[in-house]
Amino acid sequence: MASLYLSSALQSAAVGSRVVLLGEDAKHAITVARTRVGERLSIGNGRGLVVSGVVEAVDPGQLTLVVDGVREEPLPSPELWLVQALAKGDRDELAVQAATELGASGVIPFAASRSVSRWDAAKAEKGRARWEAIVREASKQSIRAWVPVVEPVRSATAIAGLESVLVLDPTANVRLSEVALPTAGRIHLVVGPEGGIDEKEFSVLGGTRVRLGSEVLRTSTAGPAALAVLNARLGRW
Repeated sequence: MASLYLSSALQSAAVGSRVVLLGEDAKHAITVARTRVGERLSIGNGRGLVVSGVVEAVDPGQLTLVVDGVREEPLPSPELWLVQALAKGDRDELAVQAATELGASGVIPFAASRSVSRWDAAKAEKGRARWEAIVREASKQSIRAWVPVVEPVRSATAIAGLESVLVLDPTANVRLSEVALPTAGRIHLVVGPEGGIDEKEFSVLGGTRVRLGSEVLRTSTAGPAALAVLNARLGRW
């Protein structure tokens, strides 16, 4: 089953019931994907519930699914959150997309002092909306039960108060594969921009500095690589 569509109206469902898909996802399924009666697909609400079944009817602007499978997933514990520094080009967006596919529960845009990209007041909501669209599409592609939360952009000072902060630093003495991990709550993985995190910012962020291997990864790949390590360590892979 390769297709997942999202419906915020989906609250509950049982085998044998019918679910109606409306809005942009219905339009995409009907006009772009050319979904037909008899085909199988999944519909989720982005909050842990995914139903699957056979398409019973395709009408202008809506699609009706007869449910033959229901899956409800709790949020993983601990949750993995990516604190991604703003970066030039689409490097931060690539990191956010991959983090979603790798199971991140949330994403926080990080306005690092060395970030080339800047989100001023006018640009902040537009940037956040762009990241929300990225996590939504990546969640559908990877058939995720939970769509990650995208929080407002934060400074190093605002990040310092978060729980279980792990800051990626290629010069750190502690490996990510060796650091002690909490069994509940949230793990916040902080990734710097192209120019890295400066020493003053490290002291503000606090937390624990950790490194991956001997290579220095780009900001677009460091977070996803670290999330892969954490997934393995937590027994999710």
